[in-house]
Amino acid sequence: MHTDPKLTVAVIVGSTRPGRFGPTPAQWIAERAAEHPELGVDLIDLKEAALPETLGTESPGDTIPDNVRALGERLERADAFIVVTPVYNRGYPAALKTAIDWFYHEWSAKPVGFVSYGGVGGGLHAVEQLRQVFNEVHATTIRNTISFANFWERFDSEGQTVDNESATAAAKTFLDQLTWWARALRDARAKHPYAA
Repeated sequence: MHTDPKLTVAVIVGSTRPGRFGPTPAQWIAERAAEHPELGVDLIDLKEAALPETLGTESPGDTIPDNVRALGERLERADAFIVVTPVYNRGYPAALKTAIDWFYHEWSAKPVGFVSYGGVGGGLHAVEQLRQVFNEVHATTIRNTISFANFWERFDSEGQTVDNESATAAAKTFLDQLTWWARALRDARAKHPYAA
């Protein structure tokens, strides 16, 4: 049984494009998560991770690059994930797919929640595709999402939501749900190692 009362949630900034907006909602949800009594936060920026686009572990003995190994260790320590994603042409960023594909057991039997942003659809096309992808690595996606439609209107110059009361309430429900799954799955993994 895991003895640490705190759960670690990795908040992942999924966009690496120049001029990206992703760090703003990522920082916002990371702050809400840090206020949650059961959560500790690790904010992971895929731009800083700079993963190679070509996977290099297809053959036995292939060397894993240091930055890939470092990210893998952070993902391994996480009990849950919050993926912050935009929508690009009704899909999600290539850098995010690369990050998912470099790893497998680091994601397995852990919950994933989504914070998305976009135009009128709020990035939900990307979320629905990511649910299928995370299913393949045996992660469990939670039902609730936080979605920012017309995101350029939803945050002030300080990176806070303009409709703070409703956004904070949505974040609390979202984080409570993620925490429930994170604790349940961490306890289950401790009792019975997951067979992927």
